[in-house]
Amino acid sequence: MNPTSLFISVALSSALPVFADPPQLPGIGTAIRAQIDANEIAGAVTLVISKDKTLHLETIGYADVATKQPMRTDTLFWIASMTKPVTGTAILMLQDEGKLNIADPVAKYIPEFAGLKTPSGHPANLTLKQLLTHTSGLGEAAGPGEREAKTLTDLVPLWLAAPMQYEPGEKWRYTQSGINAAGRVVEVVSGMTFDKFLQKRLFDPLGMTSTTFYLTDEHQARLVTAYAKNRETGRLEPVPPRADFGPANRPPKGNGGLYSTAPDYARFCQMLLNGGTLEGRRYLSSDAMLYLTQSQTGDLPTGFFQNDMFGRHGTNYGWGIGTCILKTPHEGVPEMLSPGTYGHGGAWGTQAWIDPVREIAYVLMVQRSNFPNSDASEVRRAFQKAAAEALR
Repeated sequence: MNPTSLFISVALSSALPVFADPPQLPGIGTAIRAQIDANEIAGAVTLVISKDKTLHLETIGYADVATKQPMRTDTLFWIASMTKPVTGTAILMLQDEGKLNIADPVAKYIPEFAGLKTPSGHPANLTLKQLLTHTSGLGEAAGPGEREAKTLTDLVPLWLAAPMQYEPGEKWRYTQSGINAAGRVVEVVSGMTFDKFLQKRLFDPLGMTSTTFYLTDEHQARLVTAYAKNRETGRLEPVPPRADFGPANRPPKGNGGLYSTAPDYARFCQMLLNGGTLEGRRYLSSDAMLYLTQSQTGDLPTGFFQNDMFGRHGTNYGWGIGTCILKTPHEGVPEMLSPGTYGHGGAWGTQAWIDPVREIAYVLMVQRSNFPNSDASEVRRAFQKAAAEALR
């Protein structure tokens, strides 16, 4: 080879991208494989991220068992209530811009709320903060009207027609209508539908290219199959997708409407890990981050570990603006997490938790519909335990 040819060859080879396998922490794959072998799940995507890099990304098992379609890093999952921290982020972005305040009455933005009465007959005077911390007592939309709703506006009269559940601020009770009402407030204040606001202000800038309320044909091709565990046989059986999430003629529900991938949601987590910034762009102020990462519910017991089956750990948790806050770790799924860890799980087993002390986030993508408590699943515990041990 003459010197000129050699120079061109070297230049071309140095310009070519180097495709390396994603990093994998030891032990996580083994832990997840054990859950697959136990028929807890068909497959999973696991991801651990720090402030500036991916520490672990692994796929294992099947996205669809019947067709032997393997899990991939771009497999799409219904993330359900992992949508809620995104909704809280949207509200806080608007607060940063001076367009609202979480202490504001909901009626300032949705006037119909002015007539809402508590169970004792007093004016409810609900605030945005109460909506987003599940302390509002707002009734839930139900029945044919809810199934036929096409926009968040369509849901407003249904929320107001349902009897309030308790006096505002009296207790914590997981309430879907409150989060969706907050999504409607985003629409009123921003002048955009909720899905378009998130696309423009959060998903596009963060590079979350596969995160959506509405499934296209391309999304459908990457959509994981959900499974339920048969209580009698112990086998996993496929279940159909939720009909109320995904179609284009349904409201963009902030309580649980999003579909996403592990790398996409990790981008959102990484922005939060970095205090509201990522790659030179600020999404949330430091003040806004405090509302997401610190409990806004005082001494109220909160969360999904309040009954005897799950250990009566309600006082171990608080609620931020759309986020669950682990105030004091306890045995089981959070025992390897630091105090102040925050995040949210989804109804079909997806999980994302941000540990600000260790400066890492754990993202678990699975799709099983009938966990007794997806936040307390053995799959979540096994993943987090293996990841924490590997990082030590």
